[in-house]
Amino acid sequence: MKKHLITLIVLVVTITVNAQKDKVNKLVNENKTHLIEVFKDFHQNPELGFMEVRTSKIIATELKDLGYKVIEGIGKTGVVGILENGDGPTVMYRADMDCNSVKEVTGLAYASTKTVKIADGSEVPVMHACGHDAHITWLLGIAKVMAEMKKAWSGTLVLVAQPAEESIEGARAMVDDGMYEKGVPEPDYLFGMHTAPLSTGTVNFEKGPRMAGTDQLDVTFYGIGGHGSSPHLAKDPVLMAATAVVQYQFIVSRAINPLNAAVLTVGSIQAGSDNNVIPASALVKINLRWYKESDRDLMFKAIERINKSIAMTYNMPQDLYPITKYKGWAFPLVNDSSLVDRIRPVVEKVLGEKGIITGFPPTMASEDFHHLVIKNKAPKYLYMFFGTAKPSHFEQAQKEGKMFPYFPHNGNYQVDVDAIPLGVKVATKAILEMFKK
Repeated sequence: MKKHLITLIVLVVTITVNAQKDKVNKLVNENKTHLIEVFKDFHQNPELGFMEVRTSKIIATELKDLGYKVIEGIGKTGVVGILENGDGPTVMYRADMDCNSVKEVTGLAYASTKTVKIADGSEVPVMHACGHDAHITWLLGIAKVMAEMKKAWSGTLVLVAQPAEESIEGARAMVDDGMYEKGVPEPDYLFGMHTAPLSTGTVNFEKGPRMAGTDQLDVTFYGIGGHGSSPHLAKDPVLMAATAVVQYQFIVSRAINPLNAAVLTVGSIQAGSDNNVIPASALVKINLRWYKESDRDLMFKAIERINKSIAMTYNMPQDLYPITKYKGWAFPLVNDSSLVDRIRPVVEKVLGEKGIITGFPPTMASEDFHHLVIKNKAPKYLYMFFGTAKPSHFEQAQKEGKMFPYFPHNGNYQVDVDAIPLGVKVATKAILEMFKK
């Protein structure tokens, strides 16, 4: 009798679990048309970091309509939705909202044609060239399913719409603005997904270090302006900046262990406006990538030594030595091994064994999503790369010997709309698994 009773209990539990999974699929499918409409709207109306006013308002409104407690204006434009549902763990899902200063060339019917005026007064084209429009659409899809399936889980769900990921400033801005003091519960688990130009229906998530640490630095070289015909009467900051850019390249190639991954990129040099005028200053924008903090410190110190030596060479007074402004930064992203093991079977049941692609080395790209929790008790976190390239596009790229059909931050980057509902299904089922005790 006891054996039959145990068998019956196992059968009931199995049926219940399967029913819950089927319900996720059913609810997402019912909401599919709305989700794709929302995604296209976000795509047509991109907003740069800390400017996501329209985007955050839409997210806040939808979350309120679903019964979430909503806190707005965290870190300027950040939004958090909280759904308390009894005892249990606190699971946080994060999606970034901001777009890129890139002109869209996809030719899509819902392509962005927007331009934005930035701090220096210039107007730049903008588009979602990194898939953040998909990220926030997934968040809204998750929010609806989890609200309608409250009987299937117990705990607290926290949904974070974060500003300014591209500048690697938004996560820390939310924490520094008192996110947790304002009523956001500290999570036991943090989960996030990013679009990737893998074929729709495939994902990549692996244990350990996955994304590099990063820093954004602005170095201003000061000189003494003058007429282009009389350089001996001036001190040319353009030449100083150009000399520095060349010398910076020796830092990684000759000072860092070749077995360590590190990158130093100068993304912009800005100086002057006229052909025949030596300007008074030149701005150099630097981006660092690293996995070892000792390499990061080495690059910092080497940059400062190079800057100072150039100023000394040009006999600049000390009050006109170069000034370095340290801006956005992030530590390397390291996936929790136990959480990867726990979530892998869940994803495999949705996408199949071949849907999980492994063997990718850590990337030199960076993220700041883990900085939402890095100051707290550093809970377990998992970051997943979700395939969003049309399968036909991916297959054609492979035939042409290309790794991917398009790359993030390029004007031709696009997201397959079929990946919108599929992403919601995978993310929701992963979150439900995290709520299990």
